[in-house]
Amino acid sequence: MVAAARPRSFPRRLIGWLFKLALGFVALSVAMTVIYRFVPVPITWTMLGDVFTGHGVTKSWRSLSRIDPDMARAAIAGEDSEFCSHSGFDLDAIADAARRNAQGGRIRGGSTISQQTAKNVFLWQGGGYARKALEAWFTLLIENIWGKRRIMEVYLNVAETGIGTYGVEAGARRYFKHGADTLSPSEAARIAAVLPLPKKRAAVAPHGFTRRHGNTIATRIGVVRRQGLDACLR
Repeated sequence: MVAAARPRSFPRRLIGWLFKLALGFVALSVAMTVIYRFVPVPITWTMLGDVFTGHGVTKSWRSLSRIDPDMARAAIAGEDSEFCSHSGFDLDAIADAARRNAQGGRIRGGSTISQQTAKNVFLWQGGGYARKALEAWFTLLIENIWGKRRIMEVYLNVAETGIGTYGVEAGARRYFKHGADTLSPSEAARIAAVLPLPKKRAAVAPHGFTRRHGNTIATRIGVVRRQGLDACLR
């Protein structure tokens, strides 16, 4: 007589469920990343937040080839000068940010454009180790599945450029009344200066830090072009 199989213990069942959950997450995240390699991102959690708070969402997708090259250069100059050379993470910038934050004062981030894109597309705003771990995972995915041109294209289309305004096309029309394909270097620099705090800064008649930061970025746009810091986008 064959003995009946003993039921698995709860810890073993729990491990099995967690394994299946992790496997499902990996499969879903890879599938979403592959889809967004070719399809414009329809909406993000940040956009949904603006919808729920009554701000609405204004956006208009533009391919990278239809965005003035100085806009991408301004983003590199203001956010991530090593964008074309790192593999998603700038360890020197992260270490420098940690050192400055330990000294107190204004909190500084060390996120690359790749990390910001991963967060903007797949995750929510705010900190926490769990979100940071997910951000690292999605950064690895987009670096290996999308490549640099697609990362920059998505970044410039989903980044918040004002309250309820997303992408540089909508930002250009909001602030300068024309499309992102005809941005001047100074206009591109102003939009880039807004990106870190889009709900508190404006690209029209900027003042204080926003104005100084925009002027610095405008100067660095030429440096990015001359030194080939945007070579991966050409």
